[in-house]
Amino acid sequence: YVLAIDQGTTSSTVLVFNDAGQVCGRAGAEISQHYPRPGWVEHDPEEIWTVTQEVVKQALQEAKAEPQQVRAIGIANQRETTMLWNRHTGIPAAPAIVWQDRRTARLCDELKQEGLEPLWQQKTGLLIDPYFSATKVHWLLEHAEGLRSRAANGEIAFGTVDSWLVWKLTGGRCHVTDYSNASRTLLYNIHQLDWDNEILARLDIPRHMLPSVRPSSGIYGETDPRAFFGHRVPIAGVAGDQQAALFGQACHRRGLAKNTYGTGSFLLMNIGRQAVVSREKLLTTIAWRLGEEPVEYALEGSIFITGAAIQWLRDGLGVLARAAESEQMAASLTDNEDVYFVPAMTGLGAPHWDPYARGLIIGLTRGTGRAHLVRAALESIAYQTRDVVEAMSRESGIQLQELRADGGAVDNRFLMQFQSDLLGVPVEVPAITETTALGAACLAGLAVGIWASRDELTERWQLARRYEPKMASARREALYARWRQAVERSLGWSEAGTP
Repeated sequence: YVLAIDQGTTSSTVLVFNDAGQVCGRAGAEISQHYPRPGWVEHDPEEIWTVTQEVVKQALQEAKAEPQQVRAIGIANQRETTMLWNRHTGIPAAPAIVWQDRRTARLCDELKQEGLEPLWQQKTGLLIDPYFSATKVHWLLEHAEGLRSRAANGEIAFGTVDSWLVWKLTGGRCHVTDYSNASRTLLYNIHQLDWDNEILARLDIPRHMLPSVRPSSGIYGETDPRAFFGHRVPIAGVAGDQQAALFGQACHRRGLAKNTYGTGSFLLMNIGRQAVVSREKLLTTIAWRLGEEPVEYALEGSIFITGAAIQWLRDGLGVLARAAESEQMAASLTDNEDVYFVPAMTGLGAPHWDPYARGLIIGLTRGTGRAHLVRAALESIAYQTRDVVEAMSRESGIQLQELRADGGAVDNRFLMQFQSDLLGVPVEVPAITETTALGAACLAGLAVGIWASRDELTERWQLARRYEPKMASARREALYARWRQAVERSLGWSEAGTP
């Protein structure tokens, strides 16, 4: 078996795959979300570790597998979320600052005003934004009492969630990350393949805090028997969740693209072994590195709030009892009746990159009901995806021929059909929709020889459903034009920024 840990923003999920790539066991549990101030989002690192251990046990039990039958572990993780811990005791030095957190918006403005963004984008492929890890690390060093001096003397380690899990699984022996996660920190030069000393100096981040960078498919170390049920298992694959999903969707060739519909949505297109710096406010990111092969790159559009908008309607407003009700409610209407929801609760990501945008619902009348809000939330997922696809096509010169879709929302047939209608291309849903975990498993399995090559993995990819566009072109463009009007009204709303 290969055990895949998918540590996401709202939950930890573990899947057990056999050597045929079939799912034999599955378990998951939610992660607590903490919002200490408006615009702030935090996690408890110890809770992430505790929950992950528990779901590993449950998944193995469901698979009827013993730890000694596990040949390798793969890890996919929520990216950019920033953790600092004591490298001697393993105790977290502060709460984890989640990728959605916007507390460093003002610092990012200062860096932009210094004229640093063009150079930093050239080096890292990223824009200066609170989304990424770099300014989160700086903020923690500045605001957690005594932390800067402890970091200076080598006591404090920094890592994204993958680094934390590998550290804990190996009993503190391995402080590592992979190329894909390193490329999401705004601290890593994606051309020279090294941490960037100039950026580190500007943010006053000691280089010795940072993990070593390893291939996405390769042996990282073995689990500590005390951490993994008395048995040593190689950790052999690590990738940021979206790059793992790209790999799991078998988008191994230039021009292939996938969109993962989760808390946020992330559209990635494989652009091969040559990095291209975006002019369209897309991100250039490292897709993966397999062993000693050259690094491969992807263009990415990051959308902060998609599935989280449905969660907000459920938990914040009580419009829904269950997220699964959204499909039927949306389909109960013949159209959106000009109601639009721009879910910019934490700003807007690609291609707008406005941390001061805020959520907006527009077009309300006395006839507007719950179903309109739900439909507008679902449609907003598809509209935001088209925003990214339009930019990506201009950037790459590649006209999208199909979109491979994964994540929890692919079960919503209304959304998938509307997405196909709005893009005007087929949307394909694979047989295994947990492609993030699948990608992590594939990377680990390749490293230990369970699968011989990515060609073998491509042959194993199976289609479950294909949605063909049915909407007339004029209707499609009219709806999209109205969406763009709504987005314009949401931009720059909170100009003062978050505290």
